[in-house]
Amino acid sequence: MLDFLRGFSPVVQTLIATMFTWGMTALGAAAVFAFRGYNQKILDMMLGFAAGVMISASFWSLLAPAVSMCANMSVPCWLPAAVGFAAGAVVLRVIDLVLPHIHPGLAPDKAEGARTKWRRSTLLVLAITLHNIPEGLAVGVVFGAVASGTGYGSLAGAVALTVGLGIQNLPEGLAVSFPLRREGMSRLKSFWYGQLSGIVEPLAALAGVLTVASSRVLMPYALGFAAGAMIYVVVEEVIPESQTGGNSDIASLGTIVGFLLMMILDVSMQ
Repeated sequence: MLDFLRGFSPVVQTLIATMFTWGMTALGAAAVFAFRGYNQKILDMMLGFAAGVMISASFWSLLAPAVSMCANMSVPCWLPAAVGFAAGAVVLRVIDLVLPHIHPGLAPDKAEGARTKWRRSTLLVLAITLHNIPEGLAVGVVFGAVASGTGYGSLAGAVALTVGLGIQNLPEGLAVSFPLRREGMSRLKSFWYGQLSGIVEPLAALAGVLTVASSRVLMPYALGFAAGAMIYVVVEEVIPESQTGGNSDIASLGTIVGFLLMMILDVSMQ
């Protein structure tokens, strides 16, 4: 796998990686063809797992490298990571305020973002799309940084990040397709909308890798930005969703397992 990826440019590597993460979202959405419904406890555990993976990746794959990367810069080592982190959170907050979306299981009057008459199916897709923006961005900046020649990380570490984020995309596709199916939509349409929520990942990843490729100075800021965006989504969207089904204990356990798995993947493959 690694030898295969080494034959491509960072942009192509990034697109291949995010096609995998998008495919995992589609795989989760495809469960609507095999099952009539899902167990809320299992979904809450999987959402907690997704939160743990994202928190772990934010530190091990993004923030820690951002701090160590600027050791030879003229600014304090914490500054680029902190500025990028804050900027990422602010940008995601603005998107959250502007982008119309609704979380699975909530009534239509609980929709967030700008007021709109869009259908509930569209709002559900946009809610998961919001999750996927920082994930794609993270993959892009990591692959770009690895290929930069600065000595940051390794291709194996970038692949580990991709695998971890791909695994946690499974419940996100499921969280769109099954609610739509319950509302009377056909299995095919439910699947289509479920996988569609992952289409933003390759686009966000492309923006990330091109930003990093444009300037080495921007790398620690870009890594911090991706981390801030991801943590915002975890705190604002993923963890609350995992806790609303009445299964907070198992959701919290899922978070711990997800964090540990992503930590092991990232550290062991650097």
